[in-house]
Formats: sequence, C-alpha cells, structure tokens
Amino acid sequence: MSGQPNRIAGGLVERSRTLAFTFDGKAYIGHEGDTLASALLANGVKLVGRSFKYHRPRGIMTAGPEEPNALVELRTGARREPNTKATVAELYDGLDAQSQNRWPSLDFDVGAVNSLLSPFFVAGFYYKTFMWPASFWEKIYEPAIRRAAGLGRVSMEADPDHYEKAYAYCDVLVIGAGPAGLAAALAAGRSGARVILADEDFSFGGRLLGDRREVAGMAGSDWAGQAVAELASLPNVRLMRRTTVFGAYDGNEFGLLERVSDHLPVPPRHLPRQRMWRVVARRAVLASGAIERPIAFGGNDRPGVMTASAVRTYVNRFGVAPGRRVTVFTSSDDGWRTVADLRSAGVAIEAVIDSRRVTNEALRESAAKGGTRLIEGGSVIATKGAKALSSITVADANGGTHEITTDCLAVSGGFNPNLAVTTHLGGKPRWSDDVSAFVPSNPPAHITVAGSVTGRYGLADALRDGATAGADAAAGLGFAITPAEPLPCDDDHVAVSPLWHVAASKEKAFVDFQHDVTVSDVALAEREGFRAVELLKRYTTLGMATDQGKTSAVTGHAIMAALTGQPMEKVGTTVARPPYTPVAIAALAGHHRGKDFKPTRLTAGHAWAVRQGAVFTEAGQWLRAQWFPRPGETDWLQSVNREVKAVRESVGICDVSTLGKIDIQGPDAGEFLNRVYINAFAKLAIGKARYGVMLREDGFVMDDGTTARFGETHYVMSTTTANAGPVMMHLEFCRQVLWPELDVQLVSVTEQWSQYAMAGPNARRVLERLLGDALDVSNEAFPFMGVAEFAWRGVPTRLFRISFSGELAYEIAVPARYGEALVEALMEAGRDWDITPYGTEALSVMRIEKGHVAGGELNGQTTAADLGLGRMMSTKKDFIGRVLAGRPGLADPDRPTLVGVKPVDPSQRIRAGAHVLGKGAEAVIANDEGYLTSVAHSPILGHWIGLALVKRGPERHGEIMRAYDPVRGGDTEVELCSPVFYDPEGTKHHG
Repeated sequence: MSGQPNRIAGGLVERSRTLAFTFDGKAYIGHEGDTLASALLANGVKLVGRSFKYHRPRGIMTAGPEEPNALVELRTGARREPNTKATVAELYDGLDAQSQNRWPSLDFDVGAVNSLLSPFFVAGFYYKTFMWPASFWEKIYEPAIRRAAGLGRVSMEADPDHYEKAYAYCDVLVIGAGPAGLAAALAAGRSGARVILADEDFSFGGRLLGDRREVAGMAGSDWAGQAVAELASLPNVRLMRRTTVFGAYDGNEFGLLERVSDHLPVPPRHLPRQRMWRVVARRAVLASGAIERPIAFGGNDRPGVMTASAVRTYVNRFGVAPGRRVTVFTSSDDGWRTVADLRSAGVAIEAVIDSRRVTNEALRESAAKGGTRLIEGGSVIATKGAKALSSITVADANGGTHEITTDCLAVSGGFNPNLAVTTHLGGKPRWSDDVSAFVPSNPPAHITVAGSVTGRYGLADALRDGATAGADAAAGLGFAITPAEPLPCDDDHVAVSPLWHVAASKEKAFVDFQHDVTVSDVALAEREGFRAVELLKRYTTLGMATDQGKTSAVTGHAIMAALTGQPMEKVGTTVARPPYTPVAIAALAGHHRGKDFKPTRLTAGHAWAVRQGAVFTEAGQWLRAQWFPRPGETDWLQSVNREVKAVRESVGICDVSTLGKIDIQGPDAGEFLNRVYINAFAKLAIGKARYGVMLREDGFVMDDGTTARFGETHYVMSTTTANAGPVMMHLEFCRQVLWPELDVQLVSVTEQWSQYAMAGPNARRVLERLLGDALDVSNEAFPFMGVAEFAWRGVPTRLFRISFSGELAYEIAVPARYGEALVEALMEAGRDWDITPYGTEALSVMRIEKGHVAGGELNGQTTAADLGLGRMMSTKKDFIGRVLAGRPGLADPDRPTLVGVKPVDPSQRIRAGAHVLGKGAEAVIANDEGYLTSVAHSPILGHWIGLALVKRGPERHGEIMRAYDPVRGGDTEVELCSPVFYDPEGTKHHG
C-alpha cells in the first residue's frame, strides 16, 4: 500500500481516520472527507481514464459534478456502478474503483490507436461512413458500433439494494449550500418559514470550503460551519446533504435525488441506497453557483491540466497538491486567487501566464513579491508528457515561445453561471458582455436566483443576494423578517477577458473532453453548414456526454460565434433538460420493481381456494384459480373437463371478483353511459343489466361488459379483469375533459366487492336454499339480465342474473370482508347438487363453446363489426369512436371477422395462434387469411374447437381450410362454422 506523496498540510479532511481503497487493483489510502479524486491525487495518481473516441490519456480536471474525464466504475458484482465521477464519489473504507474504456489496461490501451486515425474520425464521420455499402450495416457496422458504445459496464446481476420515494412540502426550497444558499436559508429559516436546504455535496459550504476566504472575521469554512449549526437547530429547517435538485417541473414541483448510502460499502438493512424526493415548494432560491470553464489550446486534455478553482479546492479543502510544480494560465482575476492559495500552502509556482496584456497592478505586485514568473499577454500553445503533463510551451505577447517544466497547469477561462434549473421550465439564458457568460433572463416566477448563478461572482454579492432572496421569499409568503446587517468579507477581484481558443496551437485543442470534440470539429461543422448550436451539438456530439456540456458547451458556441462572425447573443446556447446530473433508473422506480412493480392482488376467497387445492394463474394483477385438481387426475385437461361437465350437468361456482367494477352515479349517469357505449343505455330500466361494448376514439373495441342499474341515478359497470384500470382512466378522461358539463361521478369499487358466479341447471335451487326469503329468484320474479340489491343475513348483497357460460347463471356479490363466508355458504347450500368449484380454464372453455369474445379477440385491433357485434352500434345517437369506426379500412368486407373453427378430423388438436390458409395454398404471408384467437377442448362436443378472425368469416361457414402452425409443427384441416358451438338457440341461460 503506497503513501500519500502529494498530501500537504491543511485541509478539512479528518486525518485521524485513515481509509483504505483500491484503484485498478492497486491499494491506496486516504482520509475521511476525501473524494476518490482527492485521494488519488494525494497518492500521486494522475492518469485515471481514457477518452471515449480516441482513448487519449485523461486525468482529473475539476472538483465537482462537471467533471468530464475521471469516470470510474465503483464496487464489484451486483453493486457495480459505471460512469461515476471520481470528483463526487465520497471515499469510504474498502472502496473498490476501476478505470473505464480501456483494454487491456489503463496504462496500455490498444484503443489509443484511434488517435492515429483521428483524421478519419472527424465530426460527423458516423453519418458519412456507415451509409455504404448498405450490406455492411447489419454484419459489420452495427455490431462494431454496439461494441464501441458506452463507457462503463453495468452489472448483469439483480440489484441487491432498495430505493425509496418520498414527498415533502416547504415554503422555501434553497438549492445549493454555498455562501448564497446558506445566507438565503438563514434569512428564510429565521422567519419561521419551512425551509429545505439541499446540496449535492456531502459538506455544506460550496466555494467557502475550497477557497481561503474570510466572512464575519473568521475563515469562510468556519462561518459555513457556524451557519449550518444554526440551521440545524431550527425545527422548521431540513438540511439535505448528498442531495441533488435535478429538475424543476410544473406546479412548483422539484425532483431531488438523495444519495442516502452511496458513501457506505453496503447500505444498512434499514436504509435505501438512494431516495427520490418530490418536493413542492411555494418559493425556491437557486444558489447553484458557477462552473469554471477551460480554455481550448493544443494538448489541453493531458493529465495534469485542471481548472484553477479545482486546484485550489484540492489544496484548501482536501490538503492535496495536484502537482509539485504548478503553472497558472488565466484570463481572469480569479486565476490569481489560485496563485495566492498555492503560495500560502507552500506549493511551488513555476509561472503565471495571464492572457491579458494589462494585468491588475495589485496582482502584478503580488507576483513580484512572491518571486513568481509572470508572462503577460501570453498563452499556452502546447503541452508535453506521455501519460501526465511534464512541460508546456508558452507564446508571449511578442511572439516568443518559452518551454516551462511543470506537472500541473491550472487554467482559468472565467465562469459560466450554473443556470440549468432555470431552463427546465422554458427559461432562456441571456448573454451578458459584462461577465462574458450566459445568465438567467426569465426564470419562473417562483424561482429567485442568487449568487454566482446571476453572473455576480463576488463573495459579498453572494452573501447579500442570498440573504435578500431568502428574506424576500419568506416575506412574500407572509412571514415576518428581521433585517440583518450585511456580512463583512474580504475583497474580490472578478474581472475577466474571455479567451476561448488559442489559435496559435498546432496540436488538437479539445472543447468537449469526454467525447473528444476538438476546435477543428467545430470548424468542420461550420464549413458543412451545421452552424446553429442545436445542430452543432448533434453533429459533433458537443455537450452530449455524461457532463452534459457543463465545461464545454459555451466554449464551443463561442468558437462557432467567432467562425461565423456573429455576436454570442445571436449564436445563443442550448438549454438544459432535467435531470441536471444522471439519475439511476432504480431511483426513479423506487420500490416499484419485481413483485412491487405489479403487486399480486388476492381475492377475498383466495385462502378458501388454496384449501381446495387450486392451481393459480396471474390474471392482470390478480391471482386467480386456474383449475381445482382432484385425486386421480393426471393432468390439467382432466380437471378442466370435469369442471366443465359439472357446470353443464349440475352446478359450479367461480370467483369473478377480479372483474372490474365501476360505480357510476349522478343525474347524468345514463347519458354518460349512452356516450361511452355503442348501444343505448339511457333508457335502461331500474333492476336490469345490459351488455355493452365501448370503443376507443379510433373506432376499435376497447372493452365489453355489463352495466346494471340499481337506482334512478345509480349504475354499476363491469369490465374485463385486464382492462379495469384502462377503462377507469378512459371514463375519467371522458368525464373531466370531454363532457365536464355532465353531472356524474365515478369510483372504482373492484376491491370493495367479492363476487361469485354460480352456473348450471341447478343454480336456482342452490340460490333459493342460500337466500331463503331474502329474495324471490323465480324465473318470473327475477328474469334473465335482472339485478337486485338487498340484505342477506344482514349483509348488503347484490345479485345479477347474467351468464358467461351459456347456462342458467347468477353472480352474487357481497362486501369483500364477507367474501370467504359467502363462498363457504354457497358450497354448503349446493352440497346436495354436488356443487363444483371451477377455474378460469373451465370458464374459458365454456365461453368459447358459446362464442363469447374475450382477451384473444379484444386485442385492440378489432372493431365491433369484426366481432359480430356491428348491429349493436346505434344509429340514433353519438358515442365515442362512432365516426372513425366508419373509416373505409374498418368497413372493408375483407377484414378478418369472427368465425368458429373445428378440426375436420375430431381427433386432431388445433392451437391458438395458428394461421388460417386456403386448403391448397402455399404457406406464405401473402396467403394468410386470418388466425385462431382462442382454442379449447370441449368435453361436451368431444373435440377441440376454436374462435378465429378470418377474412369474410361469416360468409364462409362450411368451408374447409388449414390451421397452419409452423412454430409448433401443426398443419390441420379445419372447417369454418358458427362461433356458437353450444346451445345456439340460447334456451339454457333463460332457465
């Protein structure tokens, strides 16, 4: 295990706590409070990754989430996480990190040969290269692109951790805990307003932690600690560390990602790894700061070239010297702050190169006082070093060149306000010549910007802006504000003369470091006409990497402005979309995965069915009994055949609680049903039910079912199990959007009622024994399609005389808590008639025997006419889907329509999904005339039967065709017939 040769005195890390970690299998040590990046630099590690396209050596460039280079894989096995920025990965004991995008090793990467081929890999080469020959696409180009795509490797194992979702409401949300954010939170928190302060870092303070500043007579970091302590003491303030506000949304809603346990080797059992927050804030203060931008010059991607603010962050916050011989290249006063902090930390400064010809006199004197070499009006034009910076070439104002030996180059090209959140709701950045950057111009009314994000980079400005924004936000909500004295702090020098590109450079000058976009790529885009910033982004991939252009976009746009001779306000810039930084899909899902994604619902009679030995199947979100095997039965078909015969010959019982139930009430309920169903419902009599079909707006069948009328303004609709949710959504859309004038209310009551179907010739006898005097169920008093609501044994009960099996049948419903008692009572009442429980398979057999359509036919591609229900479509009223159902394509007589199918040889089996072909037709798609939608073995008929959709089906009864099933090797002659195989006269269900 190596030492820490670059660890220096000072910093805010806890040196008494030593942490061991590995990088590419080699052991290192760091301290509590380090990031992986600071610990690697402390150990002298410069090379940390390879670029995406050219596989060039890359080192740590920044100290925050804008990092484009230092992407690593953390952990191993199921918890392996790719593309994590080392600059934000909090160090913990036992951390295991691997570099990415290299083979066979980081030090020797075969992919680096791409750099030699760079003349061929210019911007847009994908579009130009992979067009021809066309035959190469599937065999060569696509496989090669897929192999090259991506940077890290995801684990192919199931994620062992869990993720949570949480919700919060506050008066003021403060985004960012730098000086402006802390001041805003203090001002709002002291007023009594509910405040949430969120920052993506694991320590609050922002630039106060990375700079040597003074606030209120104390070190900036000490003032930040004091402010945090006060905020923590306020009961109305919530502090959220390791929390990124990644998006602003409508309704004053913000998306936050809290990394609860990412800083731990394994999340404790009681904690999630990450927590997704949805926060609704009455006001928000955006204090997200600014991001330092690099300068494009030859070799600016070499490990050891860093932003100047990052260099002093590593020095001041982490006690790490990124180099032993540092050179500063700046076009702004802020770069000189790095000079001062390096000097205070005892780090040798080789030279200061200021691109401005006239430097602030005080800065010039400070350089002279420290004995630092100053090159005014100079620029870096080249760098040297195989896998780390060793020297730079500098051009001075007089055209001379200088070779400077250095192992770290701190670059300051000015700052870009970190305004992404202000654009999430449509805000457009505005170019400011005063600060040479884009600043917010029209943030949403509920968001106030404060601090560096406004383009005011001074510490005094940040503290003042933050306090004012926090106080104004709270005051605007009615809270009393006590004015506070401005906080004194040290002076700032913030002048900048932007330098985007050193034109004298001969080497590759990089703009987007992760995607290897160079200045020459931008120039090529300009020559080829891709000058708009949106086109530039897509043609060159500028700003499309994991950092989303945080360090590259504005520089690229400024270079385009220079090439086209347009001002920056004319060229503009792209806007950001959420998320601000990557958000794991697992965090978006939360607990909603696996069985939690689609929780299994159990009917009230589930335990009873288990005791009967039922075999279950998933039906939508429900678990339903599929069949009830008995001793001696060797396969499922025996059980199903027995159940069907029991129903047809005596009586059976089936749990139909899973069918959707929607309670519809209101004076306009009948009119509402009239508009959603294709057939008339407005005049449905009280105490009656009617079968109905509803269409989507495009004219295709959405669902079918019965609706019962229990009172003048009270209806109950039934739907199929699978479509219960979609139908409810459809009805609510109709009620709220299409016909808000109708006085009608809807509620789903599927789970509130337990319902059983009882079918067979003896069904009425069983029901009479069960109900006694509670209800007269004689044929005269309670005819087919009758419904009733009454009390049975003191329990509210509903009875429906409807039949899906074709037999005399009833459905009885009670509140779900009585469901198990009901089924036991039914079984007891039916004992003398050998009442038999039956499952979904037997139910399916009987509905196919009767030609009733269900899931196989209600597939979203059929019309009412296709299903033989065209005559139900009323011509006297309007309804959803009526117009589009009449489109020529849907009225084509050659459309596949419902027909029955039976094998010519009764001993042969047919299967659902088989294609219907002419008897002598070749088995090709051109001869396909339809397919079998549902198939079952009928124990009553003694052979297999099916329903099918066949061209002009009803006209072709008696025609012999083929059921061709290439997947399962079937090719059977079948006869087309009526879809009603059993009791075609319909006498049995009338009892």
